[in-house]
Amino acid sequence: MMMMVMMATMMGVAMGDIVDKTCKQTPDYTLCLSLLRSDPRSASADTVGLGLILVDKIKELGTETLGQISVAYKTKPMLKRQLDECNLRYKTIVDVDVHTAIIAIQGNPKFAEGAIVDASVEASVCEGGFPKGQSPLTGLTQKMNKICDVTRAIVRILL
Repeated sequence: MMMMVMMATMMGVAMGDIVDKTCKQTPDYTLCLSLLRSDPRSASADTVGLGLILVDKIKELGTETLGQISVAYKTKPMLKRQLDECNLRYKTIVDVDVHTAIIAIQGNPKFAEGAIVDASVEASVCEGGFPKGQSPLTGLTQKMNKICDVTRAIVRILL
């Protein structure tokens, strides 16, 4: 029994090491650790699995942003045109970029990198469509760009 506990502990440390080692190769070590350690799958994931976890985080944030866009239609009706554009761009992130990245990470990671870059660009273009200082999505856009930067760095490890 004691031997099994020791082996389980050592496996946990070894898997924790892959998260730590991988995150050190990203532009935001702290964000990377926070994102990956918040997901129980990271305890047993390889680098491909870590990339997939982060793609899921992009999808979650994209879905959250679509929800905020729906709220903003009611609270900021004067920004309808910009919100329509953002709605389209975030749907592209959630429905196209995430799907492409999931398939590509498991096959040809080069295409996953392109999808992650596109997700970041889509978010930035959305943000740039608002008059200066009027975007209700700035914080979410900044978070999306940071998560995409970390995800891209991990995908590049797979190349």
